[in-house]
Formats: sequence, C-alpha cells, structure tokens
Amino acid sequence: MNQLPLPLTMKNKLQFLLAASICLLTSCGKDEADPPAPVNPRQVKTQSVFLEGKPWDGLEYNLGNRPVIRVKFTEPVNPATVANAVKLSSSDGSLPALTTTLEQKDSVLVVKPASNLGFLTRYNFTISGELKSASGGNFISSVNKLLVTRMDSTAKFPLIADDSLLTLVQKQTFKYFWDFGHPVSGMARERNSSGDVVTTGGTGFGIMAIVTGINRGFISRTDGLGRMQKLVGFLKNTAQRFHGAYPHWMNGITGAVVPFSTKDNGADLVETSFLVMGLLTSRQYFDGVDPAETVLRSDINAICNAVEWNWFRRNNENVLYWHWSPGYGWEMNLPVRGWNECLVTYVLAASSSSYGIPASVYQNGWANNGGAGFINGSNYYNINLPLGPAYGGPLFLSHYSFMGIDPNGLSDAYANYATQVKHHSLVNFSYCAANPKGYYGYSNTCWGLTASDIQGGYTASSPTNDVGVIAPTAAISSMPFTPEQSMNALKFFYYTMGDKLFKEYGFVDAFSLKDLWYANSFLAIDQGPIVVMLENYRSGLLWKLFTSCPEVKQGMKTLGFSAPYL
Repeated sequence: MNQLPLPLTMKNKLQFLLAASICLLTSCGKDEADPPAPVNPRQVKTQSVFLEGKPWDGLEYNLGNRPVIRVKFTEPVNPATVANAVKLSSSDGSLPALTTTLEQKDSVLVVKPASNLGFLTRYNFTISGELKSASGGNFISSVNKLLVTRMDSTAKFPLIADDSLLTLVQKQTFKYFWDFGHPVSGMARERNSSGDVVTTGGTGFGIMAIVTGINRGFISRTDGLGRMQKLVGFLKNTAQRFHGAYPHWMNGITGAVVPFSTKDNGADLVETSFLVMGLLTSRQYFDGVDPAETVLRSDINAICNAVEWNWFRRNNENVLYWHWSPGYGWEMNLPVRGWNECLVTYVLAASSSSYGIPASVYQNGWANNGGAGFINGSNYYNINLPLGPAYGGPLFLSHYSFMGIDPNGLSDAYANYATQVKHHSLVNFSYCAANPKGYYGYSNTCWGLTASDIQGGYTASSPTNDVGVIAPTAAISSMPFTPEQSMNALKFFYYTMGDKLFKEYGFVDAFSLKDLWYANSFLAIDQGPIVVMLENYRSGLLWKLFTSCPEVKQGMKTLGFSAPYL
C-alpha cells in the first residue's frame, strides 16, 4: 500500500531543519560567531609644522600676540590626548591657555593662544609623548619650537620735547656719579656691583659729569665743589701712585691698588690720562678767587704735574707704554699705539712742563709715521674712514679722548678729526642698519657697538666683533657726531624700550633683542660719556674747558695739531 505525500508546509519544515543541521555541522555562519580580528596600533609622527602659514624651521621672531600653529601628522590622532600633550610655555615658566582643533579627519592640529601673548617674549611650543594616534599608537616625533613675539611699539613714558629728553637722560645718568659715588673717596665705583673698588679713568669721566651737573643745575656749585675737594684730597694724600700715575683700580677707602690682572697691579698711564683730563677740566671750571676754589686748583696742579709721562717711554723709546708694575716692571709690555682711544694720553704727555715728550714720540709711537695700523683710508658703506682698524672698531675709540678734545676744526698731518669721529660713527650706524648677520632688533633706530657687558662676560663689540649686543652709550655718546641718527636711537631706547632699559642710573649697560637679554649693570666708563657727550653736543662746555688749558694748547701745538681754539 503506497504512502500518501506529506503536506507542503511540513515538507518545507523538514528541509529547513535538515539544512540547519548541515550548516551547524559544517560551521556555516562563522563570521557572526567569531570575535573581530585585532587591529595593530599605528605609530604617529609629524609631517610638517607651520607657524602663521610658513614652515617653522627655527627660532622665529616678531610674531603677533596670537600666532596660529598648524601641525600635520602621518596618522589621525586621538583627540582625548591632545590637551595634555600640547604646551606653549613662556621664558618665565608660565603656560598660556590654548585652543586646539583637529581637522582633516583628525590628522591636522590647529593651535592658537586663548588670549594675547606678552610682548617681546620668548615662547617654547612642544608636543610630548602623551599624544597618541587614533589607533592607540605612540607619538614618535619630537616637537620643540621657539618663537618671540613682537615688541610693544607704544611709548613707555610720556612724550616730551627733545631738549627736555636730553636733560632728563643727563640728570638720571649723572646720579651714577653723584648718588653712587664712593662715600669715602668721592671717586666713581667701577660698576654698580663693585663695592669699594673705584676706577681711575671712570672717575675722570665722573669729574666731567660733575661739572656738567653743576652747569645744568642738577647740584649746586657749593655741593659740587665739596665733592671735588673730597676727591682731590683722596687722590693727593691717600691714593697709591707710581711715578705719578695711578692704577686702573683702587680701594675707595684705603687707596691701595686693586689689581686689574696679575701683572697689571701698578701704574696705568691711559687711565691716568682720563683722570687728568677730568681734573684739568674741573680746574678750568672752578675759577673763583675764593680760597676754596684757589686751593682746589693748586691741588689739581700738584697731582697733574707729578705724572712722569716721559718715564713711561721705557728707557727713552719713541713710544709710551701703558703699564708698569712694582713687582713685574714692564712685563705687560703694551706700547700705546694708535689709532684708538688714547690720543689724549699723548696730548697730555706733550703738555707736561716737567715730564713732557717730544713730537717724535707721537710721530713714531702713536702714529707709526702714518704706517700700518694707524692709517686706514678704506670705504665702508661708501663712507671713507681716515684712521683706525677695519670698520672703525668699537665706538669708544671716538668717545674717550674726545670728551675733552674738541674734534671740530682739528687736524694734523694724518687726518681731519671731525671727519674721523663722524665717519667712524656713521660706519657703525650703517653696519647695524644693514644688519649683515640678521640679528633681530638691529635697525636704523637700534644701533651702537662698543665695549660693554654681554651675557656672561664683557667684550669690545664692533662690526668685526658683533655678538648681537647693543650698548646705549655707543649711539648716545656719538650725539655730537651723528645727531640725527643718535637722537633716533635715544628715542627708541627711551620711549620704545624704556621699561626694560631706563633705570635708576640711566640706561643699563647693554641689551640683546636677539637673546631677549637686558643687563642689570651700570659702568662708570659707559655712563660718563653719555652725560659729557650730550653736553658737548648741547653747549660744547667740556670741549671749551679742556681746550682752554694753556698747557693743553701748547702740547697740541707741539704734536703738530692745528685748530681754531689753539
């Protein structure tokens, strides 16, 4: 008997159960049953870093207060790791707040300061290893970039008339010699951190500053006379001398030598000449007939006449020697040859009635008979330089002697000295304006290379020894020679940078915008020329006084100089 066929629905159910059994036995549907295959974390590194739309390769200057930084990565990054990894820190250690956004599927990071950064401040942009890729991989690049924001060009002090500005700068700088003069000796301390160490040459400059201070009404004539009596009395009765010449440094209480170096522990003829220049200037100023001023002049004459200038010829050689030591004799062995800051040394040596030198010492020793090392004659920035080293050397070469010697109309067989000092200053100015080394901050208003403090030391800066440090005394003390360029520099130092540069004794010794470094020092030999040369620019006072000395007139004639005042 034949079996009847199953209904269709029952047949379908049996087919489904059979198929399901087969699938189960043959692992059908494996994809749904197994866990996903693991993904390997991909490391991430930087592809490029841009600052304000330009590749950020090294230290960048003059940035705005909210610069935009864009970092492109090789992989998408994990947004949750950005905040802890990305930092912008200032030079004082503060951490400005940042806003960060990710673009291009989290592979480009855009960073901006949340508020304005400080002016003229160095910032360090870093990305640390806390950054991770989207897949959890490590950040294997190193991002450590530096930027410096732009300076604040607004005036830091109220604008005043140019003449008032000159008076203000002279008065504030004069305080170095008046308020900070040594209380026992009255002499000028070497620098604001030198304690009892006083300086011979810097005191000569300080004496000329005291004359200026009286003339400008910063102090009374009576007070100025009192300071000069203290100072001259110390030099005459207490300070150590060697053949009439003083050491570079001495103790302001005892007058004993403070060695400048091991063998430089005796006479310094050049520093002595700067001192004598100041003393003779004050002698001409204190011309009253009263006993106090009469005695002061007599004491100054005794000091100046005691300097044995010709003894420093070292056995009658046709040159003067800079140093002599009671223990080392002439071992320093430094002849005073030009062209440099020492012209006044030869002028005063020729001016002495008792220990004078003949013109041959000047011609052979100082001027080398117009030979190498003295004559220049080359052009720099289309400016002809009659004398001196290439590019003129540091600017103090045109300041120290010419604080007393008036270069206007002055000439001899070798140069017109008004041209020499003007062109030297113009070469220095032109070099800084051209800025061949690309130092940040150099310009036609920020210029002046001379001897000054630098970070961690001291150097004689010049176009051939340029470390990126500007000394305010360099441009300001050139005011009689380059009035327009020097006044522009003075205004920049005072108005634009005054919050960092203009302090209790005038302008600090030096600064570097390249390194954002500002000295906290003041040096007598740099502060003195500012007071004196500004006065020579304004009235010619110190030039008139020094060149009115009868012995100076005669000495300059002996050496072959001609000038309207001789």
